[in-house]
Amino acid sequence: MRVLIIEDEDKTADYLRKGLSEQGFTVDVASDGIEGLHMGLETEYAVIVLDVMLPGLDGYGVLRALRARKQTPVIMLTARERVEDRVRGLREGADDYLGKPFSFLELVARLQALTRRTSSQEPVQISIADLWIDLLSRKASRAGQRLELTAKEFSLLTVLARRQGEILSKTAIAELVWDINFDSDVNVVEVAIKRLRAKLDGPFEEKLLHTIRGMGYVLESRRIA
Repeated sequence: MRVLIIEDEDKTADYLRKGLSEQGFTVDVASDGIEGLHMGLETEYAVIVLDVMLPGLDGYGVLRALRARKQTPVIMLTARERVEDRVRGLREGADDYLGKPFSFLELVARLQALTRRTSSQEPVQISIADLWIDLLSRKASRAGQRLELTAKEFSLLTVLARRQGEILSKTAIAELVWDINFDSDVNVVEVAIKRLRAKLDGPFEEKLLHTIRGMGYVLESRRIA
């Protein structure tokens, strides 16, 4: 699940990036309203966490411009406690409002609740051969046997499963799963693929995760019906 944090306080932004990444989210961060609006319009996010007090363009301005073109769920995150501010944010098009200081676990719960409400156009379960993935409970199994995956392994599996049959390069996987941009140092992807493959394919006859030499990786069933 990809989340955009638009927050100009470095300490808060780093805290959210680290915490949400550990929860299995892919996190992008923008430090001002103009950059955040551009990223929100150009990239598909499951949820945007938007601060009100931002340089360049404040949160309300970002929200108005965003709502003119997209309906990405937005949680307003701000130190403002006045009822009028919360009402304004909701009227401008925010889906939820959370004041600072906030409970990180509450933020995660609200993010998950928003994605459940807005995921009606996306499948909540994916099946490939005998592989079954439940995106809401974040569980996966093969032939009825639970796969014990870490948060990052599940995110990696989900990215591949949502694009089943499509070859994904190491760079694309790094950007989608780890929120990092690089062209040469892709060892982290190779190691993660190796670990996922051991759990996903190791005990089973049919292999689903395939390496396409010089191109990347693809998740698909190659069994002939």
